[in-house]
Amino acid sequence: MSSQSVRTPRWSRPQWLASPRVLRTEVLAGLVVALALIPEAISFSILAGVDPKVGLFASFTMAVTIAFTGGRPAMISAATGAIALVVAPLAREHGLGFLVAAVILGGVFQIVLALVGVAKLMRFVPRSVMVGFVNALAILIFTAQLPHLLGVPWLVYPLVVAALAIMVFLPKVTTAVPAPLIAIVVLTALVVVVHLNVPNVGDEGTLPDSLPILGLPDVPFTLDTLTTIAPYALAIALVGLMESLMTAKLVDDITDTHSNKTRESWGQGVANIVTGFFGGMGGCAMIGQTMINVKASNARTRLSTFLAGVFLLILVVALGDVVALIPMAALVAVMIIVSVGTFDWHSIAPATLKRMPAGEIIVMVVTVAATLFTHNLAIGVVLGVLAAMVIFARRVAHFAQVTSVLDPEETTRIYRVHGELFFASSNDLVYQFDYAHDPDHVVIDMSAAHIWDASSVAALDAITTKYETRGKRVDIIGLNAVSAQFHENLAGKLRVGH
Repeated sequence: MSSQSVRTPRWSRPQWLASPRVLRTEVLAGLVVALALIPEAISFSILAGVDPKVGLFASFTMAVTIAFTGGRPAMISAATGAIALVVAPLAREHGLGFLVAAVILGGVFQIVLALVGVAKLMRFVPRSVMVGFVNALAILIFTAQLPHLLGVPWLVYPLVVAALAIMVFLPKVTTAVPAPLIAIVVLTALVVVVHLNVPNVGDEGTLPDSLPILGLPDVPFTLDTLTTIAPYALAIALVGLMESLMTAKLVDDITDTHSNKTRESWGQGVANIVTGFFGGMGGCAMIGQTMINVKASNARTRLSTFLAGVFLLILVVALGDVVALIPMAALVAVMIIVSVGTFDWHSIAPATLKRMPAGEIIVMVVTVAATLFTHNLAIGVVLGVLAAMVIFARRVAHFAQVTSVLDPEETTRIYRVHGELFFASSNDLVYQFDYAHDPDHVVIDMSAAHIWDASSVAALDAITTKYETRGKRVDIIGLNAVSAQFHENLAGKLRVGH
């Protein structure tokens, strides 16, 4: 045996375990998020057409599971409005059993998509789409609070103002305890002591008094069931992954850290499978609560995510009567602070808009408008990316340039092609040659160009053919290795009916 013993990798303690200050921050952040999750989960349950406990239990199982399986520490996953919109028709037409089965199958689809590398597609999301996503998210968070501010007793408004003041000014004095938690505690105590008659959490729906139970979905295990739930399951998988990966990227930027998007993708799948077996409605990354956790409470580890789920279950099952007394004004104020902090105000500053290319502004506006119109962040992102692709294609369509010189003997015309050749930029290439008046020998120098697709090879074939029909010889020179291979494989083989 060697004198140098083999060293076993030493277990490194989590950051929250090594620092009491970090531990306190994570615990309090988890509590604040749990309180903010309750009315949201109840609202999304109503939106999906199911009992409030279905959304609350989903938020518990999603948060606890993703704390272990997810790839983005401190991100909160729970029942969300986007998933509620997807599953609502299924629950309405076929019942809760089919909904739960779709959630489980959706989780399986997410794991499969993760294994085939869907997370890598995030690199194709432009910055302008990301900015539009963030701004649309902030607007949706704010507008979601309006029902709690319209047609309510006038006392709600001073309570909201008081909570906002606490969250704005308290951090200037101390950050030992999250300001949102202080605002919730102070307003709840005030409402209870003074007996103010204002809407509270209990008005949103009945809180459960029992724990979730593990079990199989109550559906017939037949091919008909599979064909019924499969489209909804695929929609759950795609919408959930889109929102989760976009949120993970947002948290990456806020915390200046990197996350494992592939792990987050299959982690979401595992969380949805677990949630389905516990009778939950499924979910994904919850952007508003993630911003409370990361921005308002400064949480950075998985502990806050785990505790958000644990505290949620304790609060609704063991302390439901106390939680029901929390005034909605306090939670509305928290979400308003989150929406203001989430919005990228720099992106709409006049100085920024003057410098920004028109195409970038259009993409951002399309993303925001589509999201606000559909109330679906995933649709907004997809349409934003498509708009960016169209604008990019139009922008680079004219990148290919052609210059020409005549040799001293005037027997050869030399054309030099500059730029990237693909389906958009190669369309005009055919019209930049003087077929009728060029000499009998033409050289096309491609040393400053690159061929990317079959359309470019077809364009070169068309140019060669036009010269050959006039009895003129064409030599194509200067192709780099990749372009030469492309041209060799496809040249002369792309004519219609060949």
